[in-house]
Amino acid sequence: MKELNLPRFKFKVKESDHGTDIWDEFRKKYVALTPEEWVRQHFLKFLSENLGYPKSLLKSEFEIKYNRMRKRPDIVAYSNQGQPLLVVECKAPEVSISNETFSQATVYNQVLKAKFVVITNGLQHFCCEQSIETGTFQFLEKIPAYKDYMNLSNGV
Repeated sequence: MKELNLPRFKFKVKESDHGTDIWDEFRKKYVALTPEEWVRQHFLKFLSENLGYPKSLLKSEFEIKYNRMRKRPDIVAYSNQGQPLLVVECKAPEVSISNETFSQATVYNQVLKAKFVVITNGLQHFCCEQSIETGTFQFLEKIPAYKDYMNLSNGV
């Protein structure tokens, strides 16, 4: 798989009848190792190991409903209070980040109402704070660490 603009992590991979699988420690199962999955697994580890998001508060590839349609956000990080904090949309490295990619993530966020939206293809990462009331974005220079958000939300 392609080298990403993220720290290197060790993963358990195995060959199966349909190709290569990677162990997803968050979903507790092996999943097909696609380029997008490679990005998703790296970003999950980046959030937990580098930015301090508790593994128990990270959820990956689960179903939500938006206007009767079933959608599957790539990654959602929750606060200690169980509120969605960060929505991450992952794309394969060869997929350019576009307005369409941002639109996809904001659709998820209309349901989840997280404070932050992150878009990544493993090479480029964009993070913005979204105002749910106005739908506007403010791009941030970096993805907030979990402790930074918790300090802000506690008024420290």
